[in-house]
Amino acid sequence: MKAMIRTGVVAALMAIASSGYTQTSSVVTHPHKPAAATIDVSDGTLVKSLPGFRNGYATVNGVRLHYVVGGKGEPLVLLPGWPETWWTFHKIMPALAGHYTVIVVDLRGMGASSKPADGYDKKTMAADIHELTQSLGYDKVTIAGHDIGSAVAFAYAENYPEATDKLVMMEFPHPDDSLQTLPLLPAQGAYGDKLGSARPNLWWFAFNQVRGLPEQLLAGRVRLEQDWLFHYFLVNENAVDARDRAVYEHAYDSAAGIRAGNAWYQAFPQDVGDNKDYGQLQMPVLVMGGPAYKWMKMVVGQKAANMSAVDIENSGHFIQEEQPELVTKTMLGFLQGARG
Repeated sequence: MKAMIRTGVVAALMAIASSGYTQTSSVVTHPHKPAAATIDVSDGTLVKSLPGFRNGYATVNGVRLHYVVGGKGEPLVLLPGWPETWWTFHKIMPALAGHYTVIVVDLRGMGASSKPADGYDKKTMAADIHELTQSLGYDKVTIAGHDIGSAVAFAYAENYPEATDKLVMMEFPHPDDSLQTLPLLPAQGAYGDKLGSARPNLWWFAFNQVRGLPEQLLAGRVRLEQDWLFHYFLVNENAVDARDRAVYEHAYDSAAGIRAGNAWYQAFPQDVGDNKDYGQLQMPVLVMGGPAYKWMKMVVGQKAANMSAVDIENSGHFIQEEQPELVTKTMLGFLQGARG
């Protein structure tokens, strides 16, 4: 009887522990059912909410890319970053499509695009985009990106200047030597769960360098990391709503999605080396930044002969989601007014 009681108690404790329910701080963890399981986050459904846009696929440079295209006019390519997908631009796509043919691409390793074992340096990823635009019949495009997509857009402009009309970079420069000076630890008392005016502690830059372990830790529970990042980086946390978060969770919740996204960071050392061989960009360049404004203005300014820089105030890292009207207005003003 005692053995049966002990067995029952152990089983009960294991059931409680496996349920994941604990409340030891202001953060409550509980049995996690991915939001993507209850919200339709398929690209087919998402694109229906954007009249005039459609999904497309193309196999280029050995990788199958998913893209969303709509609008009329000269081509404008938008490249997203981590931990998001093409959907990050959904608030600005309709207004831009009133003036341009907007092509939003899931990068190699992102969303519905394929996730090969290698090729995540920004030069190779820029080659993906160049072959895609060529396959769509465009010899020259304006290219814009946010976060990792911003670095790929820069690499595109550097490697294919003849195919670049204008360049727009948001919230992340191309990796250069400055990344190798980032401190591992924050200054005493300067670190919190919200980004302030102090220099951020970009701990995930290091965490994403680790091979294999992040997949084991986060597969099936990547929403924990993503929610932390959105809380840290957003001024208005409602700017990335439940549907948005379900989209991004679905895109990165598998081991393959985590591996591929982290590979963009693991290629940074090669990107830094490639950057040393890049020269001055001559086409018009627009830099838009929230928290990264000063850093971007400094780093990109060293490589761009014709640069404009705009500080997007009252926004965190995801400026196209927090301040879509201002970002759209700024982009259109630059694109329609800048001259090479």
